[in-house]
Amino acid sequence: MRVTGTKLARAVVLLASVALVASCGLPRSGPNKREIMAGSVDRKGDAFIVTVTPQVSRATAMQPSFGFSDGFRKAGVIGSDVISAGDTLGVTVFENVKDDPLLGNTGQRVTPLQEVQVDGQGFIYIPYAGRIKAAGQTPEGLRQAITRQLEDQTPDPQITVTRLAGDGATVSIAGQAGANGVYPIEPGTRTLGAMLAQSGGVTIDPAVAIVRVTRGGATGKIWLQDLYENPSLDIALRPGDQIVIEEDSRSFIALGATGAQSRVPFESATMSALEAIATVGGLSTSSADPTGVFVLRDETEAIANAVLGRTDLVGDQRVVYVLDLTEPTGLFEARDFQIRDGDTLYVTEAPFVQWQKTLGAITGTAGAATNLANTTNSGSN
Repeated sequence: MRVTGTKLARAVVLLASVALVASCGLPRSGPNKREIMAGSVDRKGDAFIVTVTPQVSRATAMQPSFGFSDGFRKAGVIGSDVISAGDTLGVTVFENVKDDPLLGNTGQRVTPLQEVQVDGQGFIYIPYAGRIKAAGQTPEGLRQAITRQLEDQTPDPQITVTRLAGDGATVSIAGQAGANGVYPIEPGTRTLGAMLAQSGGVTIDPAVAIVRVTRGGATGKIWLQDLYENPSLDIALRPGDQIVIEEDSRSFIALGATGAQSRVPFESATMSALEAIATVGGLSTSSADPTGVFVLRDETEAIANAVLGRTDLVGDQRVVYVLDLTEPTGLFEARDFQIRDGDTLYVTEAPFVQWQKTLGAITGTAGAATNLANTTNSGSN
């Protein structure tokens, strides 16, 4: 019996020792709060640790700045009858002669010139009048120009000019629009908002839709929601404008004791830390440490200096922002602190979680020791 008891004691001590050593490397989702704090610049680390306050939230509240330049915003609405390169025109010449008309056959006083195409340089060709600049003119202005060219060759010519189609004054719509294609600028579609409606709107969530307009060598883009809310962004269109509907590509990464650990796309133009936490399912109620919510970011030089109250920092700086949701204003700070593209949201495990894992390992080891002892006793009997 003494030998059996000695063997059992040795087995328990051995297995308990193994459990204690193993507890130092128990599985976990990442560094704990103490380890992150140890990486502070103040402790010879490579990141600045900053507690989020209202002042910090204001200093870091920088979001992508979208908008149109004055070149876009100050362009007036073009008339529906302005002729553009590519348009098709109908020109009819009425001559005040019967026997020998300039354009028609004998006895033909009316000469229709159907589907006169405006070339790429904006000109049309009229027999006996030559090449005439049409682009940029109204049908009335072009009528007068043709009349001046013909009136020295046929007495009192009467001209009519009609714009048959809007193929010249067009814009293209691509991307996540309801129906991609080339659309004419017509009386009801002379502005950006009206043209988007004509194309069927967008096929993505309007909250993450970006409208990009390219005109010549200039490009501007806005949030679709801003277009709805700010009439000054409903710019007048110009022939050749290229409109592209894009989905917001920004995202952040969620790690640690959250409801989900993944790369998470933004769901709106702005996203607070509180919204980001809610988006991933909140904090894990069984393991999260609400005092250890961190946002890791490579902060710009200007903002890093402003946040830290310094002027000597050069280049991007690693900054770890700390949110303590147990503080009386913790949830307000999380609501006001803005998440930015590329941020990492990391929530540490509560200290008791590691203790639970350790106790579980020891308990499991003790169970194994008991089984081993039972096996040993059975063998000795």
